Amino acid sequence: MFTRRNFIHTTVASTGSLLLSNPLTQNLGTGVRKPVVVSTWDFGQKANARAWEILGRQGRALDAVEQGVMVIEADTSNMTVGVGGLPDRDGKVTLDACIMDEHGNAGSVCFLEHISHPIAVARMVMERTPHVMLAGEGALDFALSQGFKKENILTKEAKNAWEKWKKSAEYKPIINVENHDTIAMLALDSQGGLAGACTTSGLAYKLHGRVGDSPIIGAGLYVDPEIGGAAATGLGEAVMRTVGSFLVVELMRQGRSPQEACMEAVERIAKREKRPQDMQIGYLALGRNGEVGAYSLQKGFTYALQDEEQSTTVAALYYLE
Repeated sequence: MFTRRNFIHTTVASTGSLLLSNPLTQNLGTGVRKPVVVSTWDFGQKANARAWEILGRQGRALDAVEQGVMVIEADTSNMTVGVGGLPDRDGKVTLDACIMDEHGNAGSVCFLEHISHPIAVARMVMERTPHVMLAGEGALDFALSQGFKKENILTKEAKNAWEKWKKSAEYKPIINVENHDTIAMLALDSQGGLAGACTTSGLAYKLHGRVGDSPIIGAGLYVDPEIGGAAATGLGEAVMRTVGSFLVVELMRQGRSPQEACMEAVERIAKREKRPQDMQIGYLALGRNGEVGAYSLQKGFTYALQDEEQSTTVAALYYLE
């Protein structure tokens, strides 16, 4: 088992340590690195490229994360986010998203149908209502009132996959460590503003009505303007039970680095869940100085980084052998 303790021991003992060889943690301690954007999974590079168009011209982190994740929401080849997302067990695509700005404001939608870009609706909830979250038909009504168009977001490919699943699957959600169901993004702009966004179509073939961690402030995403931000991906139920992203940021507040905070949050899940080997959880964190951390329960979680020096994808360290 690869624990935080032996990770730190390995880092100190080896001149070629895992931490120092990680391109996201090079050159730390030399001042604030900004702007910078990080996002979950390999497909995050496409989202980062759009976000960087905004950050590179000294734009606002909030605009960058919204526009960045919208690239993946519109990508029909990605069957875990937005248009083309796999449906629930009843064949309905329901979307969840949340967003936070550099002042700690937040907006969220959950169980939203028929709208291509739930992250944009979440931002309008934040900026145009006194609320944080809208759900289901209420979220749809609000979106339509703001000019969004009702669409069929169940693609032919997703429908065919669902019909194939129905022939042999049990009539309940099936947890698979490869069910990568979220894009989350954190950005630090040139003015020092932090923002985050998270959007998903949720667990494939879930029970109708299921909502995971992605739209829950403090679970799937949390940004503290004074400390940093964190986001989660993987099995939402485990993240929700530990309020994972808030936990990561609070650990950073207590002095942990983003890397150490992500590791401790994953370890907490590993120790409390009965069968952690049957799930995947990944955390991504960004500190106020541009330092990045990431850690997952199992091998396979990747994240993408873009700053003034590089655009790269990195495999996160992980807990279970």
